[in-house]
Amino acid sequence: MGAQARALRHRAHRPWPVPQWPWLQGQTWRDLLFAHWSLPAERLRGVVPAALELDTYEDRAWIAITPFEVTGLRLHGLPPPPVLSRFEETNVRTYVTVGGRPGVYFFSLDAASTPAVLAARITYRLPYFRARMAIERIRGEIRYATTRSDGAASLRVRYRAVGEPFHARPGTLEHFLTERYCLYTVSLGRVWRAEIHHAPWTLQRADAAIAENTMTVPAGIDLPPEDPVLHYAARQDVVIWPLCLAGPAA
Repeated sequence: MGAQARALRHRAHRPWPVPQWPWLQGQTWRDLLFAHWSLPAERLRGVVPAALELDTYEDRAWIAITPFEVTGLRLHGLPPPPVLSRFEETNVRTYVTVGGRPGVYFFSLDAASTPAVLAARITYRLPYFRARMAIERIRGEIRYATTRSDGAASLRVRYRAVGEPFHARPGTLEHFLTERYCLYTVSLGRVWRAEIHHAPWTLQRADAAIAENTMTVPAGIDLPPEDPVLHYAARQDVVIWPLCLAGPAA
């Protein structure tokens, strides 16, 4: 609980200041895998709202699947509620920018918590889905499985960290893919932004064996045959602000 708020002590790395109003919720993300695939920008342009400018690295767009576990979910000023504050989650995301602020756009977010799914859909207007999920930790390996309740998307992956921890340097691909401090959604004819804050990611290279992956199928995105770029993060403490208007949708 305190670690989430203490993340605000580290601000020099941010590309813009944190909001002056109070944050809404804190979360801790554990055993997170970043699996990134590179795509031509035109492959994603048709499935991302036109009001959001695709953010590219060396003229390539990127899509990520990120399985992890949420712990310590709580509202500002309150302790984490028993049981409800811990669950698995898997995101499918790409990168966009609005008004010079690069951020994340989610195609889907699957969670093993009905209250979290319902609250996030209402509060953040995000495409959250209920899923059956499981995570095991065996001798340093993470074994992760998720299947959306309607069966439309599944992921089975085993992954582990390799190599020494590091912080991504500005200008590198790792920095572009991970150091993002807001999310965007489009709803009611408007673009909305939620500010996010955390310390710089402590990353490690990762090995992964993906046995099943249909997470991008509902979004109509075929992943390329190349192996993904893989990174692992053991822990990230995060605070998130409420949605605010970022601009019109057209």
